[in-house]
Amino acid sequence: MSNKYPPTSICLTITRTKNNFMRILGIDPGFAQTGWGVVDVFGQRYRPVSFGVVKTTTQDGQAERIHEIATEIGRIASSFNVERVGMEDIYFAKNVSSAITVAKVIGAITHQLLSQELPVRLFSPPQIKTTVTGYGNSEKNQVQEMMRLMLGMESIPKPDHAADALAAAICLATFSTTEVRILK
Repeated sequence: MSNKYPPTSICLTITRTKNNFMRILGIDPGFAQTGWGVVDVFGQRYRPVSFGVVKTTTQDGQAERIHEIATEIGRIASSFNVERVGMEDIYFAKNVSSAITVAKVIGAITHQLLSQELPVRLFSPPQIKTTVTGYGNSEKNQVQEMMRLMLGMESIPKPDHAADALAAAICLATFSTTEVRILK
């Protein structure tokens, strides 16, 4: 992993001794900061592995910043040997121009991860919030607190983009578990 974008926090690193868990990368895409979080899933239990943000600066051009984000997310996925990726999809609020830029980031990240043969699944913000809090219009602080509780952490994961990325990982885990049960 590049030292240019070190993780905000390392919770713990798990040595894979048994193949009884799934490692998921969650992503909260953004142009200035893209949150990421790696979670190990054991049935319906979750363990944080690492999380942080990829930051870009305004000194670089738009294309270079988007490329940096996608490249770094690809490095993170490789370094943590993730198996699947859950990412928050674009959400059109008031600022359409920023939504377009975030859509470009989503496209670049998706291309990067699919090139690495990693399955990527997109979830709307209300889907993620409903999965982790039970309410699709939850406030950011509610999502952060649920991440603290669900992941057994002493404090809420910071920054909030990293907490949102962890929530995207748990959303994918929940959907994947449900799909496996339905197929049985």
